[in-house]
Amino acid sequence: MSKLTRYFQETSEEMRYKVTWPSLEELQKSAGLVLIGSLLFAAVVGVLDVAFKESLEAFYNSVR
Repeated sequence: MSKLTRYFQETSEEMRYKVTWPSLEELQKSAGLVLIGSLLFAAVVGVLDVAFKESLEAFYNSVR
């Protein structure tokens, strides 16, 4: 039990004194970049999905 208690004490100490937390401005910038990147990725995947769907439909219709 003492090992578990020591683990939590050391973890708490490390989180308070050794971790460098980002500022609110840095968090907002990072969140904005993640949002923009996610939207761009979703748009690319959506375009590829439509392109593959249309090309497969055209192929299947030409085979029939």
